[in-house]
Amino acid sequence: MNIKIIAVGKIKEQYLKDAIKEYEKRLSPFCTFSVVEVQAEQINDEALWEKYKEIESERILAAIKPNSFVITLEISGKMLSSEEFAQKLKTIASDGINDISFVIGGANGLHEKVSSVASFKLSFSKMTFTHQMIRLLLVEQMYRAFKINNNEPYHR
Repeated sequence: MNIKIIAVGKIKEQYLKDAIKEYEKRLSPFCTFSVVEVQAEQINDEALWEKYKEIESERILAAIKPNSFVITLEISGKMLSSEEFAQKLKTIASDGINDISFVIGGANGLHEKVSSVASFKLSFSKMTFTHQMIRLLLVEQMYRAFKINNNEPYHR
């Protein structure tokens, strides 16, 4: 299975980079994993935030393969337990889908153009997280899901 995270912006803090790298390494036996970081728009005029979101959305959409199962991370998405998330990934694979793209928006959020192409909308919480923190949480949950699906210890 090919899993890609498409994220607006870069990871700045070294401790987050290190933690994400660790989970990327742990994911390698289970999937081909990659990250595409698209450029975030610097907000110079709050009145134009919707335009900034739209510009970022074009960059995101360009990074999504046409045959990819798109999972957007959105506050309004469906909240899943770790076991339910593992089952979701298993079901996607069982359906013969070999390419998943997770999309994490930037400070401006996700434009409707991106949200509308989602095959599934996932929420980690009703709280708002930085795109950097949610990336770490996502890779950890992916690793946990593979361990659950392979009946391997870790997730308890």
